[in-house]
Amino acid sequence: MNRTAERVLSIIAVILTGIGTILGFLGIAFFNLIKNDPTVRQEIEMEMMTDPTLSPADVEMVFDMFNVFGGFLWVIIIVMILSIVLNIVGIVNIWNNKNAKLAGIMFIVAGILGGILTLPSILLYIAAILCFTKKPPLQDDLQFAEQPYNDDTMRPL
Repeated sequence: MNRTAERVLSIIAVILTGIGTILGFLGIAFFNLIKNDPTVRQEIEMEMMTDPTLSPADVEMVFDMFNVFGGFLWVIIIVMILSIVLNIVGIVNIWNNKNAKLAGIMFIVAGILGGILTLPSILLYIAAILCFTKKPPLQDDLQFAEQPYNDDTMRPL
């Protein structure tokens, strides 16, 4: 059975999830730069202190939020890596028509882990639906269709 659509959708989803993971690593690098480099932190603090509505406690709270968000990014990256692994397992299962239902389940779980309504997860949901709904043609129908017909009676010869 031809499973090209599922393969293409899942490969595109792996690529997009990989790009998101790389951007997450860049975000962590940015937050670590803010947290660990005193000159960058001092420049941001000075810029924020020029705003008369912010107090020093507000500025410190902003940097505390940076720390929390940096930790949250690690959780997101770990979940996205799990999504990539499950997606690849699904691709391997579907590549030689081994087990389409298992591949569909893997695609759904990878889509949920990759973000419930992101573009890669929507592509994975579509691939999973295709895995569940495409059925191989029945062998009896193929044998019957290959037989020559009598033109008058439309019965096999």
